[in-house]
Amino acid sequence: MDLLWPIKWLIELILVSFHTLFTTIGLPAASGVTWVLAVTGLVVVVRASMIPLFVKQIMSQRNMLVIQPELQKLQKKYKGKNDPDSRQAFAKEQMELYKKFNANPLSSCLPLLVQMPIFFSLYSVLNEAQHNKAGVGFLTQQLAHSFANSSVFGAPLQATFLSSSVISVKIVAAVMIVAMTVSQFITQQQILAKNTNPEVSNSQYMQTQKIMMYIFPIIFAVSGVAFPLGVMTYWLVSNFWTMGQQFVVIRNMPTPGSKAHHEREARLAKRGKGSAVAAVEAAIEADPEAPKATQRQQPVSKTRAKKQTK
Repeated sequence: MDLLWPIKWLIELILVSFHTLFTTIGLPAASGVTWVLAVTGLVVVVRASMIPLFVKQIMSQRNMLVIQPELQKLQKKYKGKNDPDSRQAFAKEQMELYKKFNANPLSSCLPLLVQMPIFFSLYSVLNEAQHNKAGVGFLTQQLAHSFANSSVFGAPLQATFLSSSVISVKIVAAVMIVAMTVSQFITQQQILAKNTNPEVSNSQYMQTQKIMMYIFPIIFAVSGVAFPLGVMTYWLVSNFWTMGQQFVVIRNMPTPGSKAHHEREARLAKRGKGSAVAAVEAAIEADPEAPKATQRQQPVSKTRAKKQTK
């Protein structure tokens, strides 16, 4: 049995539902625009369902940035100590830091890993459709043929940059690959440029993030030439969603000490809220376990105060 069967069934349900919705309001059933809008609807449903995971990812990344000074101290403490006991002690203390600050070094990969089964399921659905094969559920052979052969700017959604010699396909595919690459780069660059404390810019974690900022776009550029336009549509719209979602989060939940944090403080100061918010944030950063609200102490009358001193 195909391990992706449940995901493919769900993808077909969402895809066909949106296609039916758009055809009901008057769009042509066989139009590439209709199917692209259906794929966009699929992205919205998938990414909306992943918002809790994305928030967890952002918080974990933020904690990873906050923890960098402590990690640098730990690295200096064990610098040059390569014996087994020291390596074991370093690993243990490092894991304790991650646990204390609720940080996960792999957090940035979580949304990507979750989307990979969806990505490959969509690729499988489209790949079978271009061979006039019905889907596993709601995508009938007629709908599969319509999906695969619908076109945008003269380029069928089943076509790839490598498989077609038609110039319109080459142009559309090339534009989409460039857009995918650039959007992925900007998404990662947002974090490094605006949501990073300059004091930890040279840490090992940040060096890894800088490398990933270039590696992921290269992966998209190289692999994009082999993916059908329908699949690239999903990935491109998903990238745009990530850019917008991350912009909102960085603007409202920036890393302390980062450029975005100073900009937020300036905005709050203009509204007369800067000092109060900064004090609360400083208290939370100093002691995350401290209660966020305390009971108001009642004033003591003079007569009662005299009785207490006797």
